[in-house]
Amino acid sequence: MNACELVLRDAFRQKLNELMLDEVLMEDLDRVYMPLANLIRMGFDTDSRTHIIGVNGAQGAGKTTFGQLLKVVLEQSYDLRVALLSIDDLYLSREDRQRLADEVHPLLMTRGVPGTHDVKLGEDVLDALCNAGPKDVTLIPRFNKALDDPFPRSEWEQFVGRADVIIFDGWFMGAVEQKETELLTPINDLEKKEDPYCVWRRYVNNQLKENYKSLFARLDLLVMLKVPSFDKVYQWRTLQEEKLRIKTQGQKNLRVMSDEELVRFISHYERLTRHMLEEMPSRVDVLFTVSDDHRICI
Repeated sequence: MNACELVLRDAFRQKLNELMLDEVLMEDLDRVYMPLANLIRMGFDTDSRTHIIGVNGAQGAGKTTFGQLLKVVLEQSYDLRVALLSIDDLYLSREDRQRLADEVHPLLMTRGVPGTHDVKLGEDVLDALCNAGPKDVTLIPRFNKALDDPFPRSEWEQFVGRADVIIFDGWFMGAVEQKETELLTPINDLEKKEDPYCVWRRYVNNQLKENYKSLFARLDLLVMLKVPSFDKVYQWRTLQEEKLRIKTQGQKNLRVMSDEELVRFISHYERLTRHMLEEMPSRVDVLFTVSDDHRICI
């Protein structure tokens, strides 16, 4: 093992420790991350522009962790400058979502589904990261889920210069719309009771069809972390909420959800999550499956 490999392994191990992850995940370095990093690096043999890597995965699939570990490998192995962006950080403010709720449908108050993001902001950030000069500073948005509002711009991350690679993650990253006929039958109690006339479903579907296409068209590579089932999403999302509750204990004006609120919250994502689990695996560039114990399988 040469010096460069030792440096990479040390950096990967440090990131695992920082994220409080089990040491056993060190084996994923050679099994998962290095092959993917090599594939991404191959793209630079034909051009030197910024490469945008989309990472799709339902709630709890581990997209954020995946992106952070891949970033370490790309930086240490190939000396690439890597920026991280999440579609979760493009959520509209509570005020803007309230306006949508008043004007279109009350269910749009809940963040997450297509139509509740600032798509233009996302495109502007991608443009800035791709075209920045050596000293240009790009502000990368951050959303405060505990307060259910964006962080102030003064607290956004600063990225200096042009990114070689952008890892762009989202629970419906690269998703395509459903057929109109598929929207008609409610998939859960939320749709049945709160969207009986299919207004919300059609709006979300049309947003995905029209406003997100140009955003997703920027992806050079689409990676999917395929979860075992939608039922697993609820279990994992419950764990995320509990971690958020512990992390923010004692802070004021927080919006950490109760178990009942979480069930309703997850119901907003059921339709599109099930749709992606059926149609997306056959068309992504790289498919990983996520086991019940959160391990990535090839």
